Amino acid sequence: MKYRIYVDEVGNSDLNASDNPNHRFLSLTGVIADLTYVQTVIHPQMEAVKQRFFISHPDDPVIFHRKEMVNALPPFHVLRDEGTREAFDDALIGLLAAWQFWAISVCLDKKKHKETYSAWRYDPYHYCLAVLLERYVFFLEQARACGDVMAESRGGRADLRLKASFARLWTEGTDYVAANRFQEFLTSKQLKVKTKQNNIAGLQLADLVAHPSRNEILHENGMLEKELPPFGKRVIQVLQAKYYQRNGKMYGKKFL
Repeated sequence: MKYRIYVDEVGNSDLNASDNPNHRFLSLTGVIADLTYVQTVIHPQMEAVKQRFFISHPDDPVIFHRKEMVNALPPFHVLRDEGTREAFDDALIGLLAAWQFWAISVCLDKKKHKETYSAWRYDPYHYCLAVLLERYVFFLEQARACGDVMAESRGGRADLRLKASFARLWTEGTDYVAANRFQEFLTSKQLKVKTKQNNIAGLQLADLVAHPSRNEILHENGMLEKELPPFGKRVIQVLQAKYYQRNGKMYGKKFL
């Protein structure tokens, strides 16, 4: 079996913005799935639910994007109807619960990070990616499998940052996972970077769960200033069975 972890980012890595409550946290969420399973189950079932509720054509496919869906922006404007939204939410939650995938979320308090390491500090994005991929390697090792990594494209310099951070992990490793272990279990020394507009099911799945997962971590640590929304709570409930665990310990959530 070959696995892929699809990575979605919530927030930004700018430490200078960490004093702003709206930009204090950076989180990376990875969704791990077997590539054959993505092809034969997740992708066709995701396309089927799009066809059921929205106008989706192969030449102009509907792309799931959580923010647009929450705000019922086109092409999700049909969700302004309460009955349609309830039916869609139920269908989507059913799929999330049924699909076979594992989730790992890493959330960094950039403000605390900046205050603690005043003289030297990790780049926030690299720090989160390192912890995320360490756990992905643990998963692959446990599954006796190999895999690669795909992240959502942010364009231009942001993509260069993504690729450089990944390359650094491949060549240098971390304090906990040596470079040769990354190289043993990851099949490519290059990070795959794609946009969701390519209709990549794994990236859309990561987008759907990344924000609720980040909010769950903040809520557990008393850092979420608002109530969890009802649909977000349903996603979080589903995720409890999806978070990666190793030797009975929770490896699917980490607050830095």
